[in-house]
Amino acid sequence: MEYRTLGNSGAVVSAFALGTMTFGAEADEKDSHAILNDYAAAGGNFIDTADVYSQGTSEEIIGRWLASHPQERDQMVLASKGRFPMGEGPNDLGTSGRHLRRALDDSLGRLGVEHIDLYQMHAWDPFTPIEETLRFLNDAVTSGKIGYYGFSNFTGWQLTKAVYVAREHGWAPPVTLQPQYSLLVRGIESEIVPAALDAGLGLLPWSPLAGGWLSGKYQRDQHPTGQTRLGENAERGMEAWTGRNAEEKTWQVLDAVLEIAKSHKVSAAQVALAWLVRQPAVTSVILGARTTEQLADNLQAGSLELSDQDLQRLTGVSEPELASYPYGVPAIAQRSRKIEGGR
Repeated sequence: MEYRTLGNSGAVVSAFALGTMTFGAEADEKDSHAILNDYAAAGGNFIDTADVYSQGTSEEIIGRWLASHPQERDQMVLASKGRFPMGEGPNDLGTSGRHLRRALDDSLGRLGVEHIDLYQMHAWDPFTPIEETLRFLNDAVTSGKIGYYGFSNFTGWQLTKAVYVAREHGWAPPVTLQPQYSLLVRGIESEIVPAALDAGLGLLPWSPLAGGWLSGKYQRDQHPTGQTRLGENAERGMEAWTGRNAEEKTWQVLDAVLEIAKSHKVSAAQVALAWLVRQPAVTSVILGARTTEQLADNLQAGSLELSDQDLQRLTGVSEPELASYPYGVPAIAQRSRKIEGGR
């Protein structure tokens, strides 16, 4: 297992995190504990959950596993999130100090711990001033309830604003951002990845297999069904591109992934994950395994050595189709210049 620092912090985490959104939903407690056992045995030390996952059940399942595995508990870096509704009241959601105070305490209780290593805002809150949110998070760091904090699903400007507001007030800085990112969803490379690199934040990509598309389980003549990491609409794997050629573009990426997988005698999922874990700013890729078999296959991506030719092919075929302004070639040229000057 490869290890990396958690963004701009000194904490060390495995390059593949265990996502637990399936716990209490697609995986019952017995299966969830088996997944946790195998993940720990493989050297994984980074567990990601959220209060809203199965309305707290995911955290409870993890909490009972931690209680029965004290040795592994001491090695795990634990991450959770707050922001989405945990009740029907107007203050049962959001990133206000009022809601986060209760949300954090409830997560600590369900997990059975006194400290969460990484506490993340699950999404931007349009009603709460970012100063209020950051003040709460700084106080939580100071009090020892959390070690670090980060964000999830923030846009580039939201991330940058939060970074500089924290800096202005002398508060603890964020260390991570958890975005959707994969070979089929690369739009974050225009603004969000540069913003994270500029601030020294580590990326924790979710849905690295694009709701199962990059596992190779869908065929051209098969209509996707069932739930995925993106919800009920599995066809969102094609939303990386727009226009009449969107579907064909998706299949071009999948064809490349499958051909490279065949040449290495590995699964398509391993190829997609091996590409993603090597992208700039990526700290740890979140694996949302539903079974121990799926986890074992995905973790093999850590030992897969893709050639430069493989990486270049995957990057090229999955290149996002962007408007000419402000992200296309002409616009990029406007923002660049020769160090020696001249036209």
